[in-house]
Amino acid sequence: MKILIKGGRVLNPKAGFDSVCDVFVADGKVQKIGENLTDSADKVIDATGKIVAPGLIDMHVHLREPGLEYKEDIKSGTRAAAQGGVTSVCCMPNTLPVLDNAPLIEFVKNKAAKEGSVNVYPIGAVSQGQKGELLAEIGDMKEAGAVAVSDDGRPVSNPVLMRHAMEYADMFDMLVISHCEDLNLVAGGSMNEGLVSTRLGLKGIPNAAEEVQIARDVILAKETGKRLHIAHVSTAGGVEIIRQAKKQGVRVTAETCPHYFTLTDEAVEGFDTNAKMNPPLRAQKDVDAIIAGLCDGTLDAIATDHAPHHRDEKEVEFAVAANGIVGLETSLALGVTYLVRAGHLTMAELLAKMTCNPADILKLNKGRLEENQDADIVIFADEAYTVDKETFASKSKNTPYHGWEVFGRVDCTICGGKVVYER
Repeated sequence: MKILIKGGRVLNPKAGFDSVCDVFVADGKVQKIGENLTDSADKVIDATGKIVAPGLIDMHVHLREPGLEYKEDIKSGTRAAAQGGVTSVCCMPNTLPVLDNAPLIEFVKNKAAKEGSVNVYPIGAVSQGQKGELLAEIGDMKEAGAVAVSDDGRPVSNPVLMRHAMEYADMFDMLVISHCEDLNLVAGGSMNEGLVSTRLGLKGIPNAAEEVQIARDVILAKETGKRLHIAHVSTAGGVEIIRQAKKQGVRVTAETCPHYFTLTDEAVEGFDTNAKMNPPLRAQKDVDAIIAGLCDGTLDAIATDHAPHHRDEKEVEFAVAANGIVGLETSLALGVTYLVRAGHLTMAELLAKMTCNPADILKLNKGRLEENQDADIVIFADEAYTVDKETFASKSKNTPYHGWEVFGRVDCTICGGKVVYER
């Protein structure tokens, strides 16, 4: 299909390109970028007053397939991604069974090729069954198509196993993504430890539960000289540990999520289980530190940790409710509203953290809007709309943002030269 996108503000953060011009797509590739293009096209899109950018890359998503399809599956999850302007998702391995071997990685790849709306990159487990005892077959999973390894959802508590994972993964040029959580310090807590948890009578989780393990893994990365990526950073102390590690030359990168720069633990008031997640929502000082970390480059990427759950797993007592929220449909708008319009980041800086930065971290040939590159494109308008969870493509609706007015509405998503979402 030939597509001509006319008159949009074309942004390519990787190259520092920012210009009002046209984009011509054919054969799944960006063929031309320039002014007043007149190429014959099957579809012409008027992007006047809108932003044309690389399709977003979400490096932390739970698609729930295989085994937990009642929450989400590859078809519904990738449709949700397309609706949010995301053209590439990296799916975490805590499925049922765990993605800890080559055949299961191949299953996800094959299912995504048949039913997916966007690109799907599986992440394999660090340990067999995510039990933290024996390393999974990292090399076999890499050959099958895994782009990284992680025991996300559970920490690798054994430091010897984590060290071996970094060393072994490096042999295959694979990234280790760390879920930083000391379960002894969590000790059955269900929200952030602080005034709100005290007032609500809920057992709290201290910031140290995250920071102790970030520090441990950063030390291991420094000791081994290997690459490390820290998932879903939520605390001021965690940001500072990563900042200092980078200054020392440690090969560490890090991500945060929109809920950690838009919400505090006060969202739990009323025992709202849509505000229950892991790591938990923190205090305002942590939110401020997360934003500062995004601004100074300590935090390289923004990912959603899209975690769909059935309503029966959320409409229960707070302490036993499942952790997590859906995020694919709202991530761009939350970034535009609370980072760009709030004056913290430019539009190009925000998009870098959602396109080329995650691509570079995972070594994907994606995240750039350039001639001869894959035509993965999002077109969106910096206009207001109200979040309505009933319009989500995701099977699950567990969002704390229902009813919020935000800016940054996706009009069209193109993946591999094919229109996969159009408002």
